[in-house]
Amino acid sequence: MSLIHPTAIIDPKAEIGEGVSIGAYSVIGADVRIGACCKIGPHVVIEGPTEIGEHNTFFQFGSIGAAPQDKKYAGEPTKLVIGNNNTFRENVTLNRGTIQDRGETTIGDDNWVMAGVHIAHDCVIGDHCIFANASALAGHVQVDDWAILGGYTLVHQFCHIGAHSFCGMGSVINQDVPNFITVSGNLAGPRGLNLEGLKRRGYDKEQIQVIKKAYRALYRTGRRLEEALQEIECLNDEKGTLTGLIDFLKSSQRGIVR
Repeated sequence: MSLIHPTAIIDPKAEIGEGVSIGAYSVIGADVRIGACCKIGPHVVIEGPTEIGEHNTFFQFGSIGAAPQDKKYAGEPTKLVIGNNNTFRENVTLNRGTIQDRGETTIGDDNWVMAGVHIAHDCVIGDHCIFANASALAGHVQVDDWAILGGYTLVHQFCHIGAHSFCGMGSVINQDVPNFITVSGNLAGPRGLNLEGLKRRGYDKEQIQVIKKAYRALYRTGRRLEEALQEIECLNDEKGTLTGLIDFLKSSQRGIVR
């Protein structure tokens, strides 16, 4: 049974799953599909095409699935896709994609998105990420699993934030942030490893030692990136601890923070 406040406005073309609650004065547009057991607070606007999975929570005053803030956008039917078990706090804005890219903004599962966060068109967000208050992603940004963005972090378009990385409060990021790295500053620079995050994610002592050696090769030896990458490939262990980092470095388009 869905629990919908009588003041909510829901387009007949919207699809509302079992057990969804929708608060007062919220507006659900056409081509919106909301999965089971989602909680939509008061004064939330969800525009389509938007697909939302199950057990997501949207706090008040969110703007979900609005048209991209891109002057080239001409009303094409792009979309926003959200996974399961995400929390979006007050005043979050999530925009749909553009045809200049993949036509879709994608958010995975189990993400915690705090008040005032903006995720722009064509971004791809993994799982278990944390976006602290007022952090903002420009278009075409990719954020991998378990990444954390501190409050008021700003990310330039087309940047890639690697898995298990940590961006300190007020960071201004204009290049890619490799896996495991802690960055901060304006412009952001490397400040070490996200060791606490790695321990929480179950990395053992041997793996962390391998990651420390990779960090030294990348940031402490003065080597060019290509030379550091060769050493990191040699350091990779039988568990493949550095495989994700190696793939990240090989695929980087904007260069990494150095």
